[in-house]
Amino acid sequence: MSQPNPPQDSAGAEPRLAPRPLDRPPVDPAEAGVFGRPHGVDGAFDKLYTPGTRGGDKIAAAPPAPESLAEAFGRPPGAEDVRLQRPAGDNGRHPGGDPEPPLWSRMTDPWRDPGSAAVLSRPALDPDDSDDDDADRPRSAQLSLPELLFGRRVKPVALGLLGVICLLIGAVGGLIGWWLGGAGDSLTGSATISEAEAGKERAPGSIADIAQRVAPAVISIEVKSGQSGSVGSGVMIDPQGYAITNNHVISLATSDPQAKITAVFTDGTRTEARVVGTDPKTDLAVIKVAVSNPTVLQIGDPGNLEPGDSVIAVGSPLGLENTVTSGIVSALHRPVTAAGENGEPPVTYDAIQTDAPINRGNSGGALVDSTGALVGINSSIRTDGGEDGSGGSIGIGFAIPADDAVKIARTLISSGQVKHADIGVNAASVAAETSEGAQVLNIADGGPAARAGIAEGDVITKLGDRLVRNAAELTVAVRQHEIGETVPVQLVRQGRTLMVDVTLGSD
Repeated sequence: MSQPNPPQDSAGAEPRLAPRPLDRPPVDPAEAGVFGRPHGVDGAFDKLYTPGTRGGDKIAAAPPAPESLAEAFGRPPGAEDVRLQRPAGDNGRHPGGDPEPPLWSRMTDPWRDPGSAAVLSRPALDPDDSDDDDADRPRSAQLSLPELLFGRRVKPVALGLLGVICLLIGAVGGLIGWWLGGAGDSLTGSATISEAEAGKERAPGSIADIAQRVAPAVISIEVKSGQSGSVGSGVMIDPQGYAITNNHVISLATSDPQAKITAVFTDGTRTEARVVGTDPKTDLAVIKVAVSNPTVLQIGDPGNLEPGDSVIAVGSPLGLENTVTSGIVSALHRPVTAAGENGEPPVTYDAIQTDAPINRGNSGGALVDSTGALVGINSSIRTDGGEDGSGGSIGIGFAIPADDAVKIARTLISSGQVKHADIGVNAASVAAETSEGAQVLNIADGGPAARAGIAEGDVITKLGDRLVRNAAELTVAVRQHEIGETVPVQLVRQGRTLMVDVTLGSD
C-alpha cells in the first residue's frame, strides 16, 4: 500500500515530520559528514561510549533504561509505534484540520532525537573537580578598610548595622566579664584583695638596693681539716684581696697546718685563702684571698650611729650563703666578753648591739648602715641557750665597730700581730648584774697600775672620759687609748673617791 504524500504548509516550506512509516528526505552529504553517525553506528549515540570513561579506554555500549524509567516514560505494552503518543485516529491534525506542529525537526533542534533511550547516568560535573573549578573561577576584588569606610562601595545602612552589632557584642562580653568577676569574689569570700603594683621598684637606699651593692663584697669562709670544719663569713676591705673575719672562724686553720681555707663569693666563685694575722683578744683576723680586683666595702663611721638607726646584717648563717637580715642599732659601746678559743685569752671588745637576726655562720660578716657603708663586723649573739649561740638568735647581737676592726686589720697586714694598751691589773665586776665598777683583784709587779699607786681591792669607776661599770668595760676603756698614753683613773678606796694618773703599758 502506497503512502500518501507528506502534507505541505501554505508557505511551501519543508514538509513536517509525517507519521511513520515515511520515506526520509535525502540528506546532504556535507551535513552527513559533519553531523552524521560514525561508520558502524546505528543508534542515536555511539555504542562504544560509556559515561565516565576517559581517554583511550575502551568504550562500551549504553546500559538499558532502568525499569522505573521505562515504566514511567516508555510505550504501553504491545505498542509498535515509535512516535510520541498522539490521540488515535487524528493523524496528527488539530480538530480544525490544520496539521499539528512537529515536536522535533532536524532544522529546529538537530541535537535532540526523540527516539533515543532515557538512561540514568553520572552527573555532568565531577564532584572531585569542584574545588578545581572554584579555584579557576574568577573572584571579586576584596575591599580594604579605607575603601569599606570611605570608598562608598558599601551602603551606609550596612555599615551602621555592622557597628551596632559590634557594640552589642562588646556589651555582651563586658556583662559576661562582670558576672565572672563577681563569681570570683564569691569564691574567695567577702575579703577585699589589695592590688599589687605592676612592677616592683627598688628605690635607692632600700634594703634590696643596699643588699645588692653589699653582697658581692661579703664572702662565705669554709675551713676544713679532715673530718673537721667550720663555716663563717668575711668582708673584703682591700683591692689586694685582704678580708676581715673573726678569729674563731679560722682558729682551726691557725692550730692545724693541714687545714684549708676556701672563700666563696656570691656568684659561686671558690678560691683559696690564707691567714695573714689574728688578734684573739678582740676576736679579729685577716685573711688573704687569691682574687684580683674584688669588690670591697666602703668603711663607714660607727661614731655617727645612734640607737634606732637602721642596719643590715649580711653573711652566711648556718652555711646559708648571701643571707640578708635587717634591724636597728639597739645600743652603742656595749662591752662584750667571751671565752677565748683553744686556751687563748678572753675576748673583749666594745660592741654595737643590734636586733638584726644573727646566727652561727654570720660571724665575720658585715653590718652596714642605711648607706651601705661598713659599720661593724658581726661577732657574737646572746641567746637563751648559752653564750655560744647554740640557742639561736633572740634579737641580741653584737658587732665589732668598723673603725676598731679596720685599725687592727691594717696593723695585722703590716706586721702580722697587734698590741693593745694595758693597765696591768686583773679585775672583776663588783657584783654580778651590777654596774658599780671593776674591782682590782691583783696587780702586776712593776706594771702601770702599780707605778700609779693602785692597790688591790680598789674599785675603778672611770678611766679617762669613760665610765667603768664592770670588768669588761675597764678593758675596753683601756684599749681605746694608745700605748704609753697617760690617762686619769677614778677609783673608790675604802669609801673614798681617788684620782690617779696611769701611764698605760702594752699587753
